[in-house]
Amino acid sequence: MQNKIRVLALICLFIAPMFGQDFSQLVPILRGAKVIAQDERNTFLGTFESRYNSNSIFNEYGSFGSPYSSNSIWNEYGTFGGRYSQFSPFNPYSNQPPMIIKNGKVIGYLTANKAIRGALNPGVLKAISDVFY
Repeated sequence: MQNKIRVLALICLFIAPMFGQDFSQLVPILRGAKVIAQDERNTFLGTFESRYNSNSIFNEYGSFGSPYSSNSIWNEYGTFGGRYSQFSPFNPYSNQPPMIIKNGKVIGYLTANKAIRGALNPGVLKAISDVFY
């Protein structure tokens, strides 16, 4: 229980201010949003949904949540999850991280690059999945 409280505290401190919302409003904002790469094809990288949804980035057995899938941000050796890839949210220097899109509008970026406005850190995102999805 204390670990969940710590996770919530971290989320409140680091994620909510980036979106200009309090934390209670963050999860509904993200639910259903798409993750789209900023590569030449705008590759679909999944959605913010329940881990049981086949398109969810939290479904570790699906195409977008598996650490082995080529279109997964969790594949540390792939184009969209590698630490050095310009399209990866884990590259702290990337200027082309995945976009978070909801209702046809970019609402943020999934990135470890703190200089990007609207940045949502993918490491903290994993913590949200354990608590809310």
